[in-house]
Amino acid sequence: MSTTVFQPMDMTTAEALLKEAKQILDQLGLAFFLRHGTCLGAVRDQAFIPWDDDLDLGSVIGLHGLTVEKVHEAAAEFRKHGYNAEIIDSDLHMSVDLKKSGIQMDWTCYHIIGDSIYQWPVVKIPVSLHENLKGIDFLGTQFMVPNPPEEYFRLKYGPDWMTPKEAGGFEQEVLDLMEEGATSGETSEILRLSDSRDTETHTGSLKVVDVNGDTVEGAEVTLAATTVLTGLDIAKTNQHGFVYFSLPEEAGYVVAVELGGNKEILYLEELEPNVDYLYKPDVENPSGRANALTAL
Repeated sequence: MSTTVFQPMDMTTAEALLKEAKQILDQLGLAFFLRHGTCLGAVRDQAFIPWDDDLDLGSVIGLHGLTVEKVHEAAAEFRKHGYNAEIIDSDLHMSVDLKKSGIQMDWTCYHIIGDSIYQWPVVKIPVSLHENLKGIDFLGTQFMVPNPPEEYFRLKYGPDWMTPKEAGGFEQEVLDLMEEGATSGETSEILRLSDSRDTETHTGSLKVVDVNGDTVEGAEVTLAATTVLTGLDIAKTNQHGFVYFSLPEEAGYVVAVELGGNKEILYLEELEPNVDYLYKPDVENPSGRANALTAL
């Protein structure tokens, strides 16, 4: 894996591609809604959030006639329009990774689980908010958003969603919400963190070092899966700088490391079982990194 550092989008190009994506999906008769930061900026600010690095669209498989087959058909149509379109399927959603003209667009098609869908990292959102979508004026046209959007933002970002945050602020609020309502039961045990290794259950570890490469004891590590219902857990590194864990499968994970009063949230780490990882901060890029962990 190579480290990526996310940069803000070119907003003019992002606007053109968002309108093009709307045209493609509208012509296919597929309902979609703005989600995450794209939705927040459109509703709260009537603009893109200045530091946003991608466009976020959503649909729900099983609502408005959307099927798995139609997701594949839509991805093929995006390719005809010059997009690099990759479908990544998981327990929680089908993610259509779209890239064009230097812009990243994520069209996530959620699977219904019970009466809910699960948005990044694993925040429970009622399906009912997506049954009768609300139209809003944005960028000189109309887009759909969850209805009511205020309830969506409260569940996704907490009660203070109207207050603009700097980059990384909302990621922390989402993790805080997960801490209050993390998945319970057997699945949450799969991801239990510890500062001591259990050879029968632990399949990997994370070692934390500082900018000089020195081992850090007492660094707080948070781990949460983004594609399976495993819950979230927190542990502090031992005297050798390690925490240990059991990953249910190779998947996307959020890893947060609090070190020396600073907390970095790595919200796009592709991790796999039976691998030991190393975390080292980057003074030139204190936030916005992806695939920042390296194998020991």
